[in-house]
Formats: sequence, C-alpha cells, structure tokens
Amino acid sequence: MSNVPEDPKKGQDFFQIFSKAKEFTEQLLKENERLRFRIAQLETGGAGAGAPNAELESKIKDLETKLAEVEARFKRVEAENKEFADRYIEIEEQNNNLANLYVASYQLHSTLDYREVVRIVQEIVINLIGAEAFHIFIVNDKTGTLDLETSEGQTSPITSVQPGEGKIGLAASSGDNYFADNVAVTSPSPFEEPLAVVPLKIKDSVIGVISINKLLVQKTAFTTMDYELFTLLAGHAATAIFASKLYSVSARKLTTLQGFLDMMKQK
Repeated sequence: MSNVPEDPKKGQDFFQIFSKAKEFTEQLLKENERLRFRIAQLETGGAGAGAPNAELESKIKDLETKLAEVEARFKRVEAENKEFADRYIEIEEQNNNLANLYVASYQLHSTLDYREVVRIVQEIVINLIGAEAFHIFIVNDKTGTLDLETSEGQTSPITSVQPGEGKIGLAASSGDNYFADNVAVTSPSPFEEPLAVVPLKIKDSVIGVISINKLLVQKTAFTTMDYELFTLLAGHAATAIFASKLYSVSARKLTTLQGFLDMMKQK
C-alpha cells in the first residue's frame, strides 16, 4: 500500500465541481417552482375568466330579448299609426264630401230656373257621384210617362219610358233605388241595363229618375257617401225640380194672363 499522499489540487477541483452541480440543481429547483407557480396562476386566471364570460353572455341574451320586444312594439305602433293615418284620410274625405253635399244642396235651392236646376243636378251626378254616362227622365204631368230630359255620355235610344217598363220604369213605379252588382265597366252599359237607377221623390210621389250607365274609370264601386248623395238627389233634387217647374208654369200663366189683361185694357 502506497504511502504517497493525495494531490491536494485534485481535491479542490472535485469540490468546485460538486459546488457547481449543487448550484445548478438549486437553480433548476427554483425555476421549476417558478414555472409551477406560473401554471397555477394561469389556471386560476382561466377559471376566474369563465364567470365574467358567462355573465356577459347572459347580458347579451337579455339585451337581445329586449331588442326583440322593442322591435315588436315598434311594429305594433307603426301599424297603429298607419291605421290612424288611413282613418284620418277617410275622415278628411268624408268632411270634404259633406262640404260638397252642403254646396250642392245650396245650389239646388238657389234658383227657380228649371233649366238651371237640371244643369245643377247634372253637375252633382258628374262631379260628386262620378258618373260619366247617365240619363235624366222627368214624369210628364199629362201622360204619366217618363220623358227624357237630358243625357250625358250616351245617346238614349228612346225619348220616353212607361212606368213599370224595364229597370228604369220599375224603379219609377216602385220608388226604390236599383243598383247593379258590378259597376266597374270600361264602357257605358246598354241603355236598358243601367248600373243604378235613382227615383227623384217628394215623399212617395216620383217626379223623375236618374239612370246611370257608366262611372269614372277610377270608381269601381259605390261608397257610403254615394248612397247619401243618392238620398240627397232623391229628395232635394226632386224638390228643386218640382218647384222650378211650378214656377215656370206659373210664370207662363202669369205672362199669359197679363197679356190677356193688357189686351182687354186696350179694347
């Protein structure tokens, strides 16, 4: 066994290597601990972010629900507004028609000239009812027949109608209005097939009729206001025509009588 002593330099080198290995191991442990801590932070942070996301999703759903409710309410309000607008237009039209009715009634009784009254009746039928082709018949006081007074938009094939003859004569004898089922025609209907026949009455006495054979193109049906206008014609027009006829007859008789008196005075 050798008694040579160990080299002290080799021992020192070994100690240095051991120290470096220990230091390196400690660094690995610290890095490992740091990484584990970081992983734990990330895991904790991820778990904490789930709650806010769920809360946001819940708020988004609530907002979407409220938005849908607001849109539904908006559509209902929009529909109501349209209904009110349509109703306003309808009321405005009715007010306008009522004003026209007043003017027409005033015009009918503003004169006792027979020809002028007939002309006003024609204007009412054209402008207010919207008739394009029609005929006006007046009852002959002597014969009782319906004599043609005037025509508009269509030539009448006859000049008189017997009471009870056809739709015109039947309306005159019964005193009831006649309205066809379909009034939307592009050309005047045949004379004997009118779209409407309106008797002109004073109480129960018929003094004439209005026979309508065509309406304006834009008018495809009779409205409630049209029926009110027909009622106006049945009463006011009849009264105005009858009064103007009496006045005309009285004026002629008065003129004749005055001429006879003047002639007697001369003698």
